[in-house]
Amino acid sequence: MRPTSVLCILALAFMFAAIPALAQDPVKAAPQAFKEILNNSEVRVLEYSSKPGEKEAMHSHPAVLLYVIQGGKLKSTTPDGTSKEIEYKTGDIQWREAVTHTGENVGTTEMKSLLIEVKHGKKK
Repeated sequence: MRPTSVLCILALAFMFAAIPALAQDPVKAAPQAFKEILNNSEVRVLEYSSKPGEKEAMHSHPAVLLYVIQGGKLKSTTPDGTSKEIEYKTGDIQWREAVTHTGENVGTTEMKSLLIEVKHGKKK
């Protein structure tokens, strides 16, 4: 194998491996959609709001408790290109495992929710 081919392969492998590392905190990556409303030693609470057609840049969430204030339909795409549409209903409460993704409101309603990140600090 020629040295230039090896370098190209290594460069591509590095780029794809780095995609999750490039994902940011949702408040920084998508400030139009996420607002931090509480951050203390125990929890961090984000308010989420997305109008139909709005998209968010790649970002990461730790595991969170999700409370849906106003439901809708979200298309979630992970760094490997896998997409799925999720229907959220008003009043839903669910535990979501950590994820890195982009989001797009593909529904016809504005979505609103709270994301509660529980911090796992030292016990007192």
